[in-house]
Amino acid sequence: MLVSGAVHDPCYVYEPGFIDAQARGEILTWLATLRPLWEMRFSTKRPLPPGKQQRPLLRPVYWLGNWQFACLGYYEPPRRIRDAAVAAEPFPPVLARLVSSIERRVRGGFPAQVVPRRWHLNTCLVNFYGDRIENGKEIDAARVGEHRDFEPGPVASLSIGERARFQFVRRGDSRDAPPVRTQWLEDNSLQIFGGPRWKDDLLHRVQRVDDKHALDLPPNIDGFRTRRVNFTLRYVPDEHVIPYAQLSPAARADVREYVAKLASSSGFFASQLTKSE
Repeated sequence: MLVSGAVHDPCYVYEPGFIDAQARGEILTWLATLRPLWEMRFSTKRPLPPGKQQRPLLRPVYWLGNWQFACLGYYEPPRRIRDAAVAAEPFPPVLARLVSSIERRVRGGFPAQVVPRRWHLNTCLVNFYGDRIENGKEIDAARVGEHRDFEPGPVASLSIGERARFQFVRRGDSRDAPPVRTQWLEDNSLQIFGGPRWKDDLLHRVQRVDDKHALDLPPNIDGFRTRRVNFTLRYVPDEHVIPYAQLSPAARADVREYVAKLASSSGFFASQLTKSE
């Protein structure tokens, strides 16, 4: 494990080995049942934003609790609240157990002022990091550029598979500037961060993911080999989470094909689609 600039901070936690063998097995079994989406960045129903080009996301994704479709714009209060968090499947039991443990840790160890009163981890982005397969060749797509998470309160992440180099960087720094903190996120690890410094003042990124064990984690995804799965857990105020049927007509049209694809393997989304028609 490499940590640069590390200091004790009650708003940052890293714990290797947080996911035990039983929980890991349950997670892998559940992952095998999913059919992730490979979303396009922008709507295919409306004109592209000025100066933007349509493209697929770097990796397949799945969301639990509420789904933030890329083409609708990710949840970003106070600027973007409406039509951003669409009700999605509940957490599977194994993940719900882990989330309850994380929530207890945050409430018991983080400063009260950085934990919103109604905070609970009700949305989960499941990111599949690995290689796109094009013309028989593997193309590394296991990275995420500098960004911040706008959801209020602490953010937690769980990692399975190859380790990832996760970095916090200062806004405006060049790519060559040293990061504020580098943390290798190991297999079965937990990371939690919150408060103004980690959430607002700094950006974070996944710079690389190892490929030392030739992993191909579930589920089976056409044209992709997964070597790391990350669960990013955040809080969206419950009043901002709306069923698919309550989206505005334009937003509902933007994501209908995605919801229909999800409905082919998800009873939850099949019922959401039925209620909207």
